[in-house]
Order: sequence, then structure tokens, then C-alpha cells
Amino acid sequence: MEQIRLKSGRQVAIRPIRPEDGARLQAAYDHLSPESRYRRFLSVKPHLSASDVRYLVNIDGRSHVALLATPPDDPNFILGVGRYVRLPEDPRAAEFAVVVGDPFQGEGLGTELLERLADAAIAHGFTRFQATMLADNAPAHRLVHRLAKRQGRLRKVGHLDEYEIDLAA
Repeated sequence: MEQIRLKSGRQVAIRPIRPEDGARLQAAYDHLSPESRYRRFLSVKPHLSASDVRYLVNIDGRSHVALLATPPDDPNFILGVGRYVRLPEDPRAAEFAVVVGDPFQGEGLGTELLERLADAAIAHGFTRFQATMLADNAPAHRLVHRLAKRQGRLRKVGHLDEYEIDLAA
């Protein structure tokens, strides 16, 4: 478990997600605002189903990696989650997603999670990250631009933006 300090001075612990985190993940999702839920899944999704939770917590640590952030003194309270999943059509590319609880947004937690995901992806032989986000999701665009100090490409598809980021650059 790694501890970091956010812009606000708040200490946060980051660790891989585990199967026993399912109920905590469900609770964290239930505390997200409807807007944050919509931005994460690009559709209305009031609750995570039991199969959603199983998929989200049962990772293999290579093709599917997920990191969660908690307060160091309360490891049962999830502040944010970042993950990547290998794309079936391209074994060297992975799609990533990050969600941070509403009270903790804007403190740099998303950036911390995404940087660690990129490092893990590179260590596992990935060369590209991809992400799809709402065109008007300014915080997500800022997050991607921080990572895209490497090389990134943007493709606009209606109300969605698709990013591809070269991890090797």
C-alpha cells in the first residue's frame, strides 16, 4: 500500500482492488452524484449490479488492473478507483477509466491513480491507453492531457471524445 499527499494536504493510500472490496465498491458507487455516475459509464446507471461488482473486483493484475484509494486510517472507505482493461482486438492497448468521489474531486487523486495505472501498463507490455469520455467532461479532459505529455490523439464522435495515448513516448 502506497501513501500519497493530495493538493489539499489529505493523505491517501493507494492499493490494488481485491475481491473482498465488492461491498465497499458498491457503497462508494452509491455515494457518487448522478452526474459522476453518468460520466463514468456514459449512460444512466443508478446502481452496480452484482455481476458488475464481481467483474470490477476480480482482476488478474495484468490484463485487468484496478487501483483504489482510501484514507490511510479507514481502508474500508473508497475515495476513488482507476482501472485499465486490455482491449481484445489489440493486446498492446488497454482502455482506462478513473472515478473519484465527488467530495475528493479536484485534489489530484485522479492524476495519481492514472499515473500509477500507466506505469503498471508499461510494466505489463502495453504501449497505448484508450479512453472514451463525454465531450463536455472538462475534468476528464484535463486528466487525459496531463497523461498525454506522452503523445495523444483525439477523435470526436458526436457527444463523445475518444483519446488514444502512446505510453511509450
